[in-house]
Amino acid sequence: MKKVAIVQSNYIPWKGYFDMIAAVDEFILFDDMQYTKRDWRNRNQIKTPQGTQWLTVPVKVKGKYLQTIRETEIDDLSWAESHWRSMVLNYRRADHFGEIAKWLEPLYLGDQPRFLSQLNRKFLEAVCSYLAIDTHISDSWDYSLAEGKTERLASLCAQAGGGEYISGPAARDYLDVKVFEDMGINLTWLDYEGYEPYPQQWGSFTHNVTILDLLFNCGRDAGRFMRFLT
Repeated sequence: MKKVAIVQSNYIPWKGYFDMIAAVDEFILFDDMQYTKRDWRNRNQIKTPQGTQWLTVPVKVKGKYLQTIRETEIDDLSWAESHWRSMVLNYRRADHFGEIAKWLEPLYLGDQPRFLSQLNRKFLEAVCSYLAIDTHISDSWDYSLAEGKTERLASLCAQAGGGEYISGPAARDYLDVKVFEDMGINLTWLDYEGYEPYPQQWGSFTHNVTILDLLFNCGRDAGRFMRFLT
């Protein structure tokens, strides 16, 4: 039975996001959804000696109240060099910094895409490649979009040939389970509880940071601290 997940793209997301990708056969980036400010679409956190710090990709939002994630343009390409400097400053003493920097630095200092969706996908694919996650990643616009919040997700899953839909726990508040049942699709909730701490720099441990924190600190052993990698 083919497993499908459908989630908006995020900027260098946390390890749970990549566990969801690894748990399915096809991962659909749902960037036809409306862009939301102060969300994970264009920002994430790293660990620093002063605590967690936000890294934010500047995007064009003035007067664009209804734009989708797919339509959201990056505003200033100088952000990339600044983000990389923050990575170097805070992770250069991490055990696996050199190994990760070999493939990560060119992503920051090379040419940058114009749109946020393209940027997010670039980083998602690079991390998946390092973790040997071979899940097929597609875009919501590869398919037709139905009306209705739950109906749209169930329809995308069915069009992708999915018999099981994997969802994060937060969606329990709004998904209509019966819609999936009526379409013959099993609905499974991913559990993010119980992640083990990993060796992490700078004070008390936190899970709520970009997966790059895990990679810099643990390298190829990162899978030991995730659910669907070995």
